[in-house]
Amino acid sequence: MELAVTETAKQRIRETVPCLSERELLHRLKETTESRLLLEKCGNPPLVSLNGMEEILMISSKGDCLTAVQLSRVKGALVAVKRLKDYLEKGKAYDISLAYDAENLEALEPLKEAIEEAVFNDEVADSASVTLREIRRSILRAEEEMREKADQMIRKNKECMSDSFSTFRNGRLCLPVKKEYKFRIPGSVLDKSATGNTLFVEPVALANLYEELQQWKLEEEDEVRRILYTLTVEVDTYSEPLRQNIRTMEKLDYAFSKGKLSLEQEGAAPVIEKEQVIRLKDARHPLLAKDSCVPLQFQIGDGVQGIIITGPNTGGKTVAIKTVALCCMMTQCGLHVPCESAELGMFSNFLCDIGDGQSLSENLSTFSAHITNVLEILKRVNRESLVIMDELGSGTDPQEGMGIAVAVLEELKRSGALFLVTTHYPEIKVYAEKEEGILNARMTFDADNLKPLYQMVIGEAGQSCALQIAKRLGMPESMLRRARKAAYGTTETDSEEPERTGATGTLKKEASPHVIRQKPGKGKKEISFHRGDSVMVSPDRKIGIVCREADDKGVLRVQLQGKKIWINHKRVKLLVPADQLYPEDYDFSIVFDTVENRKLSHDMSRKYVEGEIVIEEERKE
Repeated sequence: MELAVTETAKQRIRETVPCLSERELLHRLKETTESRLLLEKCGNPPLVSLNGMEEILMISSKGDCLTAVQLSRVKGALVAVKRLKDYLEKGKAYDISLAYDAENLEALEPLKEAIEEAVFNDEVADSASVTLREIRRSILRAEEEMREKADQMIRKNKECMSDSFSTFRNGRLCLPVKKEYKFRIPGSVLDKSATGNTLFVEPVALANLYEELQQWKLEEEDEVRRILYTLTVEVDTYSEPLRQNIRTMEKLDYAFSKGKLSLEQEGAAPVIEKEQVIRLKDARHPLLAKDSCVPLQFQIGDGVQGIIITGPNTGGKTVAIKTVALCCMMTQCGLHVPCESAELGMFSNFLCDIGDGQSLSENLSTFSAHITNVLEILKRVNRESLVIMDELGSGTDPQEGMGIAVAVLEELKRSGALFLVTTHYPEIKVYAEKEEGILNARMTFDADNLKPLYQMVIGEAGQSCALQIAKRLGMPESMLRRARKAAYGTTETDSEEPERTGATGTLKKEASPHVIRQKPGKGKKEISFHRGDSVMVSPDRKIGIVCREADDKGVLRVQLQGKKIWINHKRVKLLVPADQLYPEDYDFSIVFDTVENRKLSHDMSRKYVEGEIVIEEERKE
């Protein structure tokens, strides 16, 4: 889709589904092959986006007037058609049938020349008609006469002017007249400066010339509209050839996008077989670069209905089955396949269960999601299906998962479909060895270096190599022995030395953060000062009275002789508690408040006092 140019071609690609008609499929593949050959012989075709052309033709068919910009777009499309037609004419020399679509393209030279003569730079040109050329000359003369008249009036009334040049206000030519001389220049005041000292006046003489200029512009507008209408009618006359050009260019854009993809992926044209077979030589996953991808050799059919693929984790099993399925799907979409050669049958549907379909919102576990997909596959499968399943039976108890996997394989075999399945169950490998029409396959693994080789060997079962991989990654020998005993009932070790394989006797611990717990009795010390307590303030050892208890930062308010201070509780020592100095209901405002505040508070407790507030001292941060 990224290689296409027109929106219609992109949309067609977006909606492409595998073709079920052999005749149609062969036609699509031929189209891809020929477009690639044209690209190789003649280079990239001069395709352009035709966005907006359908809208333009619709406007012209309704009798509305096209703009100069829209007519320029029509001309651009015709230029592109001419270039594409010339490109295809060159392709005829190679006897490529796709090149003969040039016969469906019409350059429409008369229409292109008419638009070129009348429209330039998205505007109606002076050369569009003799009348328009004369009108525009008259407009230029009228504008020049207005400027000369304005300059003459400025020179004649120099003492009345704020500036020595004219200016435009609201599209009209004005003179900058000083406020005190506004009656010296007869005319209309159209604007004034920010200070009000300058008035912009349109003299009567300029007003008359302006009316004449506007008349010429109206005539220009009428003539431009007449020309545009004439060209619109001509576009409508050629609407059917234009639509044919659009359809042909969009069809070729779709075909060339397939050819470009084939070139980009160095693909091969697949051979369509009558039987349900898949033969791939040096196949690659379409999303993997050729230089970094290990090619896949694969074959199924001819008496082999299913292949069970086993091998180590990260060994390429999933990529292998995806590669096979994608090559088959690309073929039935009319595309070339990223491989050296391919011989493929046609399939009525492609059914797959790959990945973890776990969903919290739908209450699906890993196993539930797999089984849901598997059951849906079994409902749709038939003898023309291609089924791929990754990690069949995983996500649950191994014994029960193995049983389910065998039952699913039996059902797939009865359906007659071709199927590819990956698994780690050893019982499935045994099942494949005994069952006719099902083969084991393994992904190769370098046991010396413990690295996957990403190559498939059909006819042999593989091992997961989990213990070897864990050993290489540094799992201690003691843990490996326990794992080996749990898995196989033996503690025999490999002949390799632990040091050479990376295994050690113990697992080396790494430093990690710890939770810091508060020690008992070491929490925040409670501050027990109360209002009215007699205290000593350090370091001056002055005696004071607590007038406000400590806040959350441990700062309290203490009244000393003649002043009140804020001070941290750590610098205060309790001398005599308040309950030993004052009665239980003692009014501390007598000690701490001013006489004015106490009187105002007393009055406000009895009645409303307008405009007065009680002032309380607040802590200054």
